[in-house]
Parts: sequence; C-alpha cells; structure tokens
Amino acid sequence: MERHFNKNELYPDCPIRNILNRISDKWTLLVLYTLNGHDSLRFKDLQTELPDISQKMLVLTLRTLQTDGFVERRVFAEVPPRVEYKLTARAHSLFPIINELIQWAKDHMDEIILDRTKAMNS
Repeated sequence: MERHFNKNELYPDCPIRNILNRISDKWTLLVLYTLNGHDSLRFKDLQTELPDISQKMLVLTLRTLQTDGFVERRVFAEVPPRVEYKLTARAHSLFPIINELIQWAKDHMDEIILDRTKAMNS
C-alpha cells in the first residue's frame, strides 16, 4: 500500500505536472479541506467526516500528504495510542488557491453541467 513518486516522463522537472499529480486525485483535496476545518483530527474522526473513503485509502492519502509536507502526524504515548493529524504551514499556504478553485467551481458548475448535458444529447 504505497503511492509512488511519479514524475512525468516527458517533462520530469515540470512543477505543475508534479504537484497536480499529487493533489488532484479523488481524496487528497477532500482530506485537506476536512483537516482545514479543525486544529487536528484523529484518524477515526477523519473517517467519520469522510464516510465514503476506505480505511486503506485514507491511510494512503494521509501518508502521501505527510510525505509531501502537507500533514503532520503526531503520536501520543497513551494507552490506547492516540494519533492526530493536522495541516502544516505548507498546506495552509495552499488554501487561498483551493478556496479560489472552490468558488470558481460554484460559479460555473451549472453552466458546465448544462454543457455536458447538451453534449450527451447531441
């Protein structure tokens, strides 16, 4: 259960291809967005907030985000062990862009859905 670091074979040093490859999957932005609403969250709390993500995929997504420096994992020496996840400064610096993307999607969603419907019916 490991995500590999994929560089674009044709453009291995292209930052936009590299970063988009990591953050544009099905779960990454949702996990980041969920963590952004909290100081920190335990794994089970994240699962509760994202009920349609499997445990395996949540683990994989969190590991990838941790590897790229977007999420900090903190283990508390307690019984039972407690693990919390929180966003790093790097992740917080991405949120103005994420929020702009969310707003753009809200502003244009109806038009895009209409265009998709037209294309399917033609």
